[in-house]
Amino acid sequence: MSLAAERMGRILPSQTIAITQKARALKAEGRDVISLSAGEPDFDTPDFIKKAAIEAIQRGETKYTDVAGTPALRKAVAERLNADFGLDYRPEEICVSTGGKQVIYNAMVATLNAGDEVVIPAPAWVSYPDIVQLADGKPVIVPTTPETGFRLTAEQLRRAITPRTRWLVLNSPCNPTGSAYSRDELKALTDVLLEHPQVWILTDDIYAKLTYEGREACTVVQVEPRLRERTLTMNGVSKAYAMTGWRIGFSAAPVSLTRELIKLQGQSTSNACSIAQAAALAALSGPQDFIGEMVAVYQKRRDLVVDALSAVPGLSCARPEGAFYVFVSVQQLLGRRTAGGHVLESDEDFVKAMLEEVGVAAVHGTAFLLPGYFRVSYATSTELLEEACRRIARFCGGLA
Repeated sequence: MSLAAERMGRILPSQTIAITQKARALKAEGRDVISLSAGEPDFDTPDFIKKAAIEAIQRGETKYTDVAGTPALRKAVAERLNADFGLDYRPEEICVSTGGKQVIYNAMVATLNAGDEVVIPAPAWVSYPDIVQLADGKPVIVPTTPETGFRLTAEQLRRAITPRTRWLVLNSPCNPTGSAYSRDELKALTDVLLEHPQVWILTDDIYAKLTYEGREACTVVQVEPRLRERTLTMNGVSKAYAMTGWRIGFSAAPVSLTRELIKLQGQSTSNACSIAQAAALAALSGPQDFIGEMVAVYQKRRDLVVDALSAVPGLSCARPEGAFYVFVSVQQLLGRRTAGGHVLESDEDFVKAMLEEVGVAAVHGTAFLLPGYFRVSYATSTELLEEACRRIARFCGGLA
């Protein structure tokens, strides 16, 4: 008799984490591995943020805080959302959690009943459908296409909504494609959502500050204020502030929903780390100019990777508008044999063989709900990206 609950059979371990751990294990064995699998900035957390954390420790701010976060941090989150997007949230509508993933988990567990549906455009971040299934919901996966820039269309959304639809999860810029919705594209979706008052929107804006060519990311409530009362805006400090390990995410939502999120969090993890909250307060209320400097570096790396991989026969990829990923099609190469004798029957076969034969770790598209692709993260040094692209080209060039 298994001790594991039935719900555990609905999910798999995070495949992005699994591949990153595999790459680390190979490195520990002495293998020459370049990991392009982790969605983590290679920049260090800025010194003024680290200093704020150290000073919080020295002041003795090592006790429990309010479950939803310190009043100062909740106020700073509200002010940052207003400064960045013109969103008028109050501190009591903010809940600070242990990373953005907990925000999503809290939202789904607090609101879904068995069989409730959650519309998820694909490709999508690997954890969305698993979290929905843990909460007894039903993920409704809507595949997008390169022709629409991997963006959900209004007609696709309209067809996907049923009387059981409870949420739409929208991520812009998107992990894994880097696609970002324009204001007009978002407005087309919000017009559909206005027709369906039972549908809430979870907008995952974690990469919203990482956009290119001067493009400004926009979010649902900014585009359609009438949806404010059924939208959860999620963001955090992990990507834009290079603070992944600090584990701070936050939600902005109507008080009625925020109370439920706080209730659930109070019976699970309680408050996020007090020291990490002090660091996040400094990040959100301090100077923001370093973000633009990081974005400029990311844009150069993006161009390097897109140009290099687009030149490889059999590979193709679009130029992302945001985040720090490139989503590469390998469909023309499937069915072929590698120099090491592996037959590439799937995108997963491709990334496994590429890791084993040339030491480059990437994540297969099937993990993101769209087979025939792989995702590379360019959140690493230019030198490593250049070498990784050379290895990928050599791997593809050796296929028979």
